[in-house]
Amino acid sequence: MRRRIGFMLVLLLCAMAVLAGCGTKDSESVVKDLDKVVTSLGSYHGKGIMTLHTGQQPVEYQVDVSYQKPQYYRIELTNAKKDITQIVLRNDEGVFVLTPRLNKVFRFQSDWPANQGQVYLYQTLIQSILLDNSRQFAVDKDSYVFDVMANYQNGSLARQKIWLNKSDYSPKQVKVSDANAAVMVEVNFDSFEFDSKLDKSVFDTQKNMGSNTSNQPTMATPDNNSNSSSSNNAADDETTTPDSNNSSTSNNSTNSEDTSGSTNSTTNEDSENSLGPVDGQKDPHAAKPAAFTPMEPSYLPAGVSEKDQQDIVFGGNPGIMIRYTGDYDYTLIETQPRDVAASQMKGTMVDLGFTYGSISGDEQKTLTWTDGGIEYRLTSGTLPESEMMKVAQSVQGEMTK
Repeated sequence: MRRRIGFMLVLLLCAMAVLAGCGTKDSESVVKDLDKVVTSLGSYHGKGIMTLHTGQQPVEYQVDVSYQKPQYYRIELTNAKKDITQIVLRNDEGVFVLTPRLNKVFRFQSDWPANQGQVYLYQTLIQSILLDNSRQFAVDKDSYVFDVMANYQNGSLARQKIWLNKSDYSPKQVKVSDANAAVMVEVNFDSFEFDSKLDKSVFDTQKNMGSNTSNQPTMATPDNNSNSSSSNNAADDETTTPDSNNSSTSNNSTNSEDTSGSTNSTTNEDSENSLGPVDGQKDPHAAKPAAFTPMEPSYLPAGVSEKDQQDIVFGGNPGIMIRYTGDYDYTLIETQPRDVAASQMKGTMVDLGFTYGSISGDEQKTLTWTDGGIEYRLTSGTLPESEMMKVAQSVQGEMTK
């Protein structure tokens, strides 16, 4: 009798062990499965909310991401509060960043996203798990959770936690933290579907520009060598307004374009990007459209202070120019562009988290981005790219004058 009871207890313990392990895998098994999933990816479509904690207040963006094998990508970022949408495309023609409301098209010679990971791209998340041999693994209810190193363009992002559905390994949540374990970026997926049937038009540049496609884009090819002069010297020539119809390389025209970070006067867009003061304006805000609210960066590199600011006209658009000096010298120009024919520019694409920008130039670099309907140009011959990105990411607070 005792022997039978003991045997039954052994069977019961074995059954409990089997049931406890049912549906749960260890780290090694999950990693092997993830390698197979990402290798055989055909397509996917996901939606969610991205929250940035990089500024003084959290900012939310709606994220809509699509992928089609072999290399078609579409990412739509929408700031509902500002009613601004930016779209990133990779198709047979290249990599594009679109801002339909401003009729802006930027084209890049880039291997993106292979050379720049994105927190909302499935491939980026899975590769970070596969490549980190020191990965930490946990099980949280219906999710597998990985804590791994973060490898993003923003070097201040150190680690990330990734929640994956047990059932199909689709992403549920991502939290990216800095070196102090403070969460800087958070993505919560509302939906994510593998093997989505996506029409090729989803990745078409003109279709994504919507009603603005009546104005066909014009190609502008910047010459990085033309950005060789000092940004401060350029800013000191701000009182000269070059003739936008004159494409000669006069000193005034060159200096004005260097301040903006634009290049040769070989296209209509470049020749319009001339810089001049707002004359006869006693009210510093009078030249700006009612909706134009200047913003200022909350971050200043060590040893840098604001030198001055002035209302200007840049490319025919009213705006403001702020100059900074100290250990680094740089200029920030803000304008609210008119709705003009779309333009394409080559440059290096940079991920600012809340938007994508373009950086160009050699000795003197210009970082250009749009946010909230405002176009920003940060130009410097001394400020490192990493510091330029920090300044750009901190431009969120309204200016007090």
